[in-house]
Amino acid sequence: MRLNPEEVSWVIQQEIEKYHEDLSLKFESAGRVLYVGDGIARVWGLDDVMMSELVEFPDGTLGIVLNLEIDNVGVIILGSDRNIREQDIVKRTGKIASVPVGEAMLGRVINALGQPIDGKGAIETKEFRAIESSAPGVVQRKPVNEPVQTGIKAIDSMIPIGRGQRELIIGDRQTGKTTVILDTIINQKNTGVCCIYVAIGQKSSTIAQVVKILEEHDAMKYTIIVAATASDPAALQYVAPYSATALGEHFMYNGKHVICFYDDLSKHAQAYREIALLLRRPPGREAYPGDIFYLHSRLLERSAKLSAELGGGSLTAVPVIETQANDVTTYIPTNVISITDGQIYLESDLFYAGVRPAINVGISASRVGGKAQSKAMKKVAASLRLDLAQYRELAAFAQFGSEMDKTTQAQLVRGERMIEVLKQDKFKPISLSKQVMIIFIGTKGFLDDVPLPFIKNFENEFYLFMDENHPHISNSIEQSLDLDQKTMEQLNEAVTKFKSDFKLRYQI
Repeated sequence: MRLNPEEVSWVIQQEIEKYHEDLSLKFESAGRVLYVGDGIARVWGLDDVMMSELVEFPDGTLGIVLNLEIDNVGVIILGSDRNIREQDIVKRTGKIASVPVGEAMLGRVINALGQPIDGKGAIETKEFRAIESSAPGVVQRKPVNEPVQTGIKAIDSMIPIGRGQRELIIGDRQTGKTTVILDTIINQKNTGVCCIYVAIGQKSSTIAQVVKILEEHDAMKYTIIVAATASDPAALQYVAPYSATALGEHFMYNGKHVICFYDDLSKHAQAYREIALLLRRPPGREAYPGDIFYLHSRLLERSAKLSAELGGGSLTAVPVIETQANDVTTYIPTNVISITDGQIYLESDLFYAGVRPAINVGISASRVGGKAQSKAMKKVAASLRLDLAQYRELAAFAQFGSEMDKTTQAQLVRGERMIEVLKQDKFKPISLSKQVMIIFIGTKGFLDDVPLPFIKNFENEFYLFMDENHPHISNSIEQSLDLDQKTMEQLNEAVTKFKSDFKLRYQI
């Protein structure tokens, strides 16, 4: 059979004329699942995938690429792996993991991917932000100089927290770490500060209790709760604090002030260790992977007080670490202590002795210090920390029943009363003016001759007395954030009068 060239060219020309480009066709980079289990998958064929890129499984579940190896990639699965099988096709998305952000998130309980889990319907927001981003540079930052009022006397007077600071809360379980956080959130009412609470590896019932307390105190309207419960996969517990920080950064770069509470980073480190071991990464000290320090440093470094050119917003980080048997020298606690700008140490012995909040002033520190404190508080609490440290030392000697001179006895009396003054009921934060007044009374010796059992009554009745008879003193402190000579003299007179009436009333 002989082919006629003219006929062949005619046929080709006809076919070309009939050809229309099918715009629905598209090329996708895909691979296949080699292994799946325990919340991770190994995928073959994704040769051009990027680190931290999102990939999609056939059932719509997403995963993040964490390991890039010669013949496969390791993926952590952001959800259940029950419907994923070997040989399933895995597609690249070309996107980095991100979460929805914006004002609509306030008042909601969401999971680590920004999806609502509070049963209040969908969240209407069109803005998204990558969960991992670079920390602001040195030039973009401003020194920390504005206080975050926690409403807790012991913290605001001796271990002040500033906007843009990273202050660690550390202590054994059941010593009041979450209570300190809830007090601080409640105290931000009407201040314009947004709060983000990240619950990592906690029971769902515990998180529900937190939501209930915040709703009772009308604090949910300026709070976002990011929940990665104990029943969630380790991948979601690992992602949760980064998602929360992305939510906070949105407000910070829009000139607002945010406090982000990470409760707690011990469980976060454990979730990451689980993922790393499943991905066959080499274990190091305490079986944690080698980059465990970087895990928390890249998270907490994103907290900052921005310069005026960038809007002057701030993101304050308050991470929580749980210790075992009061030991702060183990791996994760020492790592996070070295990253943060100070720590509030809660001691179980103090807690069980009835000193609540159970803050050990000797070990606690704030490396920002007085820069993040109002002038009024600086004036009344300047010597308080040293006085308490000396009192604890003297109290240890006093146990032996040795003879003491009058000066030492006076120090012990003053110290006992200051410990009593710094005790506080939970979920009852105290305003700055009341804190300044009661610490002024204690440090100036007005309580030295008041018996210990009457200190609490003295404090409560004094607040009422000042509100009814001298509201101008509180207003002056709140507005000027200072305690000038005239206000100090008026406060002196008011306390002297109240004390004489109080002693008559209780026949002291």
